Amino acid sequence: MLNNIFLFKGRDFQDLSQLDIYSYPDDMLKMDSREHIRKILLGHDQGTFALQNQNRKLHSNNSNLVHNISNFFIIEKPVPQVIDNLNIYTTCINGDIIIGLTFDKEDNPYDYKDIFEELLSELLNVEEYFSFEDELEIESLLLTIFIDIRRYGDEFVDNKPLIEVQYHESFIKVFLFGIDDVGKTSLVRRIKTGEFNDNYFRATRKFNIEYIPGEEKGLLAFWDCPGQQNFRKKWLMGLQDSNIIIFMIDIANQLRFEESKKEFWKIINRYDLFGIPLLILGNKGDLIQHSIENNNNDCIRLRNEIEDYFEFDKIESRDWKLILTSVKENYNIDSVRESILKMI
Repeated sequence: MLNNIFLFKGRDFQDLSQLDIYSYPDDMLKMDSREHIRKILLGHDQGTFALQNQNRKLHSNNSNLVHNISNFFIIEKPVPQVIDNLNIYTTCINGDIIIGLTFDKEDNPYDYKDIFEELLSELLNVEEYFSFEDELEIESLLLTIFIDIRRYGDEFVDNKPLIEVQYHESFIKVFLFGIDDVGKTSLVRRIKTGEFNDNYFRATRKFNIEYIPGEEKGLLAFWDCPGQQNFRKKWLMGLQDSNIIIFMIDIANQLRFEESKKEFWKIINRYDLFGIPLLILGNKGDLIQHSIENNNNDCIRLRNEIEDYFEFDKIESRDWKLILTSVKENYNIDSVRESILKMI
């Protein structure tokens, strides 16, 4: 299984202080370890890469001009490496960029060779102009490659330790989305561990994928998607091949209802998502004036107000259900899990 993707960028790889480093989803390389990074650089092309990079630097002005005009990136053949117990697969772009993948120890990187090369070629040389000078474009590139290779591994590469839990079926993909700060990651943690961390306030800034046993249904793969504005355009990539969609709202923050509603319909109105079951969660009920857990009349009125405001009655071509929850108080979380299993 793919665990991380990283990118090194620099005109002189012998000067690590001038190296720009990107990693997704985790800082798995411990970027303060210069020796670790040096091993990766020297390991690519069996130790000759740093020298080649230095030679290329002498002609950088002319070559950069050519690349800028043609928008064509030279993608070298990926090289497998095992460094400090990490199973790494690296390629070089234009002589001054390294992109690497890290896999589980038992994985064979060559299983991913074709998809890795195809994605790089498509994203860099087929689609519209790409610039390695734009940090957002770099982050988007890494995110796209990570999602597509992770999906490829789940669907086409034999990975028994991951998907063969008790059943011999493929996993069920549960796509969880919503704007930021509604409680998505806390929900997944609550379902998986039964715990809630009151001190966990860090916003999710990556696609988290958690695998949770789903009883007779097999394995549930929760795709927990970051809700910040600059990540929302990536939701559609993660939505592919979903078996059920979960949309989460913070019902205690009505100031963001309009923003949430806009993002909801932007996704749900897509034709290619018709027919996929939809579970809507109105979370943070513990923060409203009258607790949804203790007042039935208030709960019914609130549910009706939410349905009216978001115009959920206009949902077509799919089964859908609205549940009011409090992840913090563990209210209706069992109902959420039961509904997921019934609706898929």
